[in-house]
Order: sequence, then structure tokens, then C-alpha cells
Amino acid sequence: MSDALSLELIDTHAGGDVSRIVVGGIKPLPGATVREQMEYLQADADGLRRLLLFEPYGMPEMSVDLIVPASHPEAEAGYIIMEVMGYPIYSGSNTLCTAMAALESGIVEKHEGHQRFMLEAPAGLVQIEAHVTNGVVESVTAEGLPSYIDTYRTTIEVPSIGEVTYSIAYSGGFYALVDAAELGFALTREEESRIAACAHDIVEAIRAKSVFSHYSLGDVGPLPFLHFMGPVEQVADDFYRSRSTTYVHPGVICRSTTGTGTSARLALMHYENRIGPGDRLETVSLRDTSFIGELTGISEAGGHDVVENTITGRSYVLARSEIVVNCDDPMVECSGLRHILRDDSA
Repeated sequence: MSDALSLELIDTHAGGDVSRIVVGGIKPLPGATVREQMEYLQADADGLRRLLLFEPYGMPEMSVDLIVPASHPEAEAGYIIMEVMGYPIYSGSNTLCTAMAALESGIVEKHEGHQRFMLEAPAGLVQIEAHVTNGVVESVTAEGLPSYIDTYRTTIEVPSIGEVTYSIAYSGGFYALVDAAELGFALTREEESRIAACAHDIVEAIRAKSVFSHYSLGDVGPLPFLHFMGPVEQVADDFYRSRSTTYVHPGVICRSTTGTGTSARLALMHYENRIGPGDRLETVSLRDTSFIGELTGISEAGGHDVVENTITGRSYVLARSEIVVNCDDPMVECSGLRHILRDDSA
């Protein structure tokens, strides 16, 4: 294939989770909204996700975000999230990384100090606030999805473990929330492989027993995530801290605590009357990176108390690159991809 068939990338990370941001090389996608463009990729062009998350270009622990034109007039840009398990409609860490990449690439003009702008995720508009000092994006705060508790402290028998107590939250996907200490974990780096195996067994047991439905979205698929919660330490009147880690796929533990995992924790702590509007929770990962979630408001929807929230973190640029997509390479699978690659030589 011609060298013109290439993709322009900005590799980033937030809290250790690598997000590969595609900023060029893809043709305009069909769809009147970012959600419809996501559904087109999912159904007719999944080759982009597979190309960038698996050998020889990537690995399953990464995420991919494709920046696309926004359909909403208030948004500066849209983005489609791709992970090993599919196409989430929202992700906190991916949003932080995409916002930073949009600023660093000039897709969104960077301004010194605090600046606010909108991005359009498949889930809808997302308010972004970035803090820029001497041209450096020092932090990004992203609006999280409204989060709530679906199921509180129920139990299930897991063959390899025994009886497990868990809660279910929705925060952009459904999360099982479990107490790490009850399962024998202190949430250290050395426990990572055992945590992943334990989480897989619990998720499979819950999937076999229960399905979960969002009050407005309906069926959003089988339970994907499990979040291990460490003890909560009160650092100040309105500030809390807890070690945390999130399982997303067999063998895959997120390096960050995840934005949606942090939002799920906020929903649970509010459900237990432990926090209220204005309170913040810092979740600390196995690698000692952290995100800060803030409970910004409470509303009612679908019979649930819904937690409005924001997630704050910092993203870093790892690399800027242009990769050549060579479909003659036996290691490269171009089905579901060739028709969306832009040929700038044409």
C-alpha cells in the first residue's frame, strides 16, 4: 500500500492508562451524531479498533480515541472511545486524554489559565475545564456521567472464592463494587495478577446470575467492570482518599483508578450518606497515581438518586507518530478498515 495510507496519532496517558488518540488519516464517517458514527465503526469498521489495540501496533491494555467533527454546535470536537471490550459511550481517563490531545494538537485552541470547552462523546456533551500554565496543560477536569446505585450489598456464591458481597453502580457502564479487604487484598502492585483473576471469577458469576438495565438507556450489555475499594481515609472536612483498582477485561487491570470507577465510588458513598455536594474523593491506584472525583449535585431520575460529578486528573503526551498501514503485511488485518482510511495522495 502507498505510504499515504497512514494514521496520525498522539499517544497519551492519564494515571498510567495509555490512550492512543487518532487525529488524522480517517475519512469522515457516516452518522448525524457522534453516537451514530460510533455505531457505524462498531458495525462496519471495527478494523480500526483491532488494528490499534493488538499486534503489531498495540496491546489490549491500551485504549483508542478517534477525534471526529462534533455534531452539536456547542462542542469543539467529538470523540469515539475504543477499548478491548468494545465501544464505551463514555470513559473518564479517555476523556482526560482526548481533551489534552485536542489542546496539544490545536484542534482546540489553547489559552493560558483556566479555559472551558465542550467535547461530544457518544454519551452526549461533556464539559471540560483545563488549567494551562506557561503553555502546559497541568490538569483537566471532565464532567462525569450521572451515576447511581442499582443494587446495594447483595451476595453471590463464587466457586473459586466463596460468598462475595457486592454493590452495582452505573457511571457510564455498570460496575460491581467490592471491598478489597473482605477479599484479602491490600491493593498493592504485587497483587495485580491475583486481583485480575479474582475479579474475572466474580464478574463471570454475576453475569450468569443477573442482567442490569439503565433507567433510560435500557440494556447496555453484560456487566463489564469490577472496582476494588480500599478503606476510605478522611483527609479534610470535604476531602477523602481511598486506594482503588478497576478490572475491565480478562487479565486486564487498569493502571489508573478510572474516571468512571471514581464516579461509581462517589455514588456509593453518597448512597451510604458518607458524602454530599462539594465533597471530593481521591482514588489512588496500584501505581500510586490518582484521580479526584467531586460530587457536584444530586438529582432524581428513574427512581434513583443520581450523583452529578466531575473527574480531575493530568494527562501526558508520550509520543506523536504517523503509522503506516500496510495491508500486505501478514501481521496486519485490514478487513473492516481499508474503506475508512484516507488516501491523501488521491
